[in-house]
Amino acid sequence: MTSSPPGGPRVSREEFDALFTEVRTWGRWDPSDRGAWNRVTPDHVRRAAALVRDGTTVPLGLPWNTRPAADNTRPALHHMTDLGDVEPPEPATHKDFLAADYHGKVVSHLDALSHVAYRGLLYGGHPAREVVGAGGARFGSVSALGPLVTRGVLLDLPAVLGVDWLEPGRAVRAADVAAAERALGADVDEGCAVLLRTGRFRRRRELGPWDAGAASAGLHVDAVPLLARRGICLLGGDGDSDVRPSPVEGVHSPVHALAVAAMGVPLLDNLDLEALSAACAGAGRYEFMLVTAPLDVPGGTGSPVNPVAVL
Repeated sequence: MTSSPPGGPRVSREEFDALFTEVRTWGRWDPSDRGAWNRVTPDHVRRAAALVRDGTTVPLGLPWNTRPAADNTRPALHHMTDLGDVEPPEPATHKDFLAADYHGKVVSHLDALSHVAYRGLLYGGHPAREVVGAGGARFGSVSALGPLVTRGVLLDLPAVLGVDWLEPGRAVRAADVAAAERALGADVDEGCAVLLRTGRFRRRRELGPWDAGAASAGLHVDAVPLLARRGICLLGGDGDSDVRPSPVEGVHSPVHALAVAAMGVPLLDNLDLEALSAACAGAGRYEFMLVTAPLDVPGGTGSPVNPVAVL
């Protein structure tokens, strides 16, 4: 059997454009800048809450990373602004400053609908140059989303395949997603959040960092129509969902384009899914309540975030 090249089978720009049209949901919801989060109703929240059985709580955010590395060329910032010597004493107070250029590879964050445009258009057909400027986004801001509580499903590919991690460049295809659902007993359905574990951060801890922008395991574009048919509201993973190198000529992040710009599905990037993998294996189930609360940043294209899974 001939193995696929890194990134999986090649896809032409014409084929990708047809795929974009196939999964596009423009005009389906009001307000449109919440996109697929409009799928989640109070019934979905109650269903998610019913999945809480033993109360195990698993945070999914990475530690705030201020150390330069091959995958962290713009480290987050953290410094103290008050060591108890600024304000009058009793009580003494200690304060600090945080900042991050978070749309990278090591800060856990959410991508809002203003983050990605394809052929110049944001989700819903809004011209990016008209609604995103130096002051931020006037459509698709993270502040339009609010918090999300819904059923989450962990597609734990290393657990299914019996490996520690997927090697960078390994494409997760539609057949892999369907096989993982069967093996883990966790169906992807309407209004759920899908989290893909590739084992990236286990590999990073054991072998060291690498340039994840050049090579990473992730979804091939042929998996996206399956997720679109199931009606997901949120997609995330321990990478940024895209396999790299990209299989699509001229499109460096094709899953971003399909999910955010075509389907209106926000993304969760750079989650630490190692503890969740262990918790799901211990519980014998790969579904849980997922709570995601991005910062309320008017005009923001996303937000650092620490989602929480509750089993």
